[in-house]
Amino acid sequence: MAASTTPAPSTPTPSTPTPRADAPSASGQAASGQAAPAPSAGASSGDAFWADAERHLVRYGGEFTPEIIERAAGSFVFTAGGRRILDFTSGQMSAILGHSHPRIVETVQRQIAGLDHLYSGMLSRPVVDLARRLAGTLPAPLDKTLLLTTGAESNEAALRMAKLVTGGHEVVSFARSWHGMTQAAASATYSAGRKGYGPAVPGNFAIPVPHAYRPDFTTPDGALDWRRQLDFAFELIDAQSTGSLAACLVEPILSSGGIIEPPPGYFAALQAKCRERGMLLILDEAQTGLCRTGTWYAFERDGVVPDILTLSKTLGAGLPLAAVVTSAEIEAEAHARGFLFFTTHVADPLVAAVGNTVLDVLAEERLDARAQSLGAFLREGLEEIAGRHAVVGDIRGRGLLAGLELVTDRATKQTSDALGAQVTRRCLELGLHMNIVQLPGMGGVFRIAPPLTATREELSLGLAVLDQAIGEAAAGL
Repeated sequence: MAASTTPAPSTPTPSTPTPRADAPSASGQAASGQAAPAPSAGASSGDAFWADAERHLVRYGGEFTPEIIERAAGSFVFTAGGRRILDFTSGQMSAILGHSHPRIVETVQRQIAGLDHLYSGMLSRPVVDLARRLAGTLPAPLDKTLLLTTGAESNEAALRMAKLVTGGHEVVSFARSWHGMTQAAASATYSAGRKGYGPAVPGNFAIPVPHAYRPDFTTPDGALDWRRQLDFAFELIDAQSTGSLAACLVEPILSSGGIIEPPPGYFAALQAKCRERGMLLILDEAQTGLCRTGTWYAFERDGVVPDILTLSKTLGAGLPLAAVVTSAEIEAEAHARGFLFFTTHVADPLVAAVGNTVLDVLAEERLDARAQSLGAFLREGLEEIAGRHAVVGDIRGRGLLAGLELVTDRATKQTSDALGAQVTRRCLELGLHMNIVQLPGMGGVFRIAPPLTATREELSLGLAVLDQAIGEAAAGL
């Protein structure tokens, strides 16, 4: 889940839905004749929907987007009121093939009719095929895969494996990181959600993020001195460690932290720090893996191979599928020591079949190259917006994972939460869903991650709406 959600009024009241030809009737009977679940009394009313939502739903992070979403297709979601909204976040940064991709729909329909779920100790062909094929996309020695459901679960399993293999328990992560909401993953998450829940897992340490736009350690010319920053960070780690360092868990590009990309050379140096201390390097590619950044994996840019790789969001293209990938050597040592991660949905065949289809589409349509091309087009459009509006402080990211940071003053990089919230609301009114990260010490940073299947026309539409919304908000400053 994202660290921040689209700001919305606390009591939204969308208009009454306009029926469509393919929508269920008031009785709940779909156009195809299949029976749909019976609605509650007054469910056709937008007011009743929001009243039920307020009465019965637990709020799990910010306010809900003030629209009732009926369906989604390609790069768009469609509301009960008949509005079409361009989805610039691929759902929860996951639907890399767009919504309801025909190949995914066909796979789900076929697989669920034959083999959906098994006892966790049983194996099926889709599971073994996906493990073999993932290894084929990765450099040696990443050959062994554990298939799970969510990013938090994959990080939980990776940390559990690293602790067992190394015999240590201490974990290093980036400040502003996001690795999930389960216990070990949440303890390695620093961008949000740490206060009020009692002690985190002992032995978790944060290191500063190498942020070129807001550098803390600088060279004489004011640029980020990441080498000095990294040396200082591990001097502090060494001072705090009890001698039980197990792993370093980091994202190649921090997404919930504000689309922050460490500079070339950083991860090779970080890996060397890990090697010196007997730590395993775990890379969390929940959002960057599988072609989004223009290569199959973001770590390829840096010429490093992690000890453990975690995948999630993009692997299932919107369905709950995650993976832990490691070497045969680490897997063997973990197994010898009794590694246990037995869950209800480990190695489920339904989502494994979806993962195989995702790999098919990525390879057949060369979506890594497409992400490079569309990413360059998106970057050019964002830079043109920055040229027109002084409130745009920075453009960053790689491929089809881009960040746009808003400031009220470029010289001082002064921030304004209100400005970002205003732009977000106006974008939604104009038919564009944006996700903004607002953390202390940072301006509003838009996370832009359209599907890899998006067209240039759709990107142009999103850029035009964003341009208009920023211009209107800037005019009011």
